[in-house]
This record gives sequence, C-alpha cells and structure tokens, in this order.
Amino acid sequence: MATIEFKEAVGRVYFDGGLTEDGKLIRKSKTYRNIVENVEADALYNALQALGQLSELPFIGAEKVETSSVMG
Repeated sequence: MATIEFKEAVGRVYFDGGLTEDGKLIRKSKTYRNIVENVEADALYNALQALGQLSELPFIGAEKVETSSVMG
C-alpha cells in the first residue's frame, strides 16, 4: 500500500511589479520557507499578507506550495 509523506511547505507572496510594454502584468514573488503542514488557511493568509505589506510593491496574493513523497 502506497502512502504520501509530507516533506515541506513554503508560502509564496505575489506582488504587482507593474506592466510590460504590451500591457501584461509583471508578477514578482517572495518565498518564505518552513511553513507547517497543518496551518489553518486564515492564519497562513494573514501572516503572508502581513509580510507582503512590508514590501514597497502592492500585494496581490499568496499561496502555499507543499512537497510530498509517495512511498510504496
């Protein structure tokens, strides 16, 4: 029987970096490591949004990226 084992998670914060010459959004990001596996969504979003407010660029969103191993 195969199992999935959590390895790590990072929080990624996205910023508005302006527009290209043809009007497309330039999206910049900053990654924060050591996010716990079972963090509540509201707590993670609030923390990443607060970190995003420390930047000069406008905050546009955040995501949690998890890495896992599938073991047989």
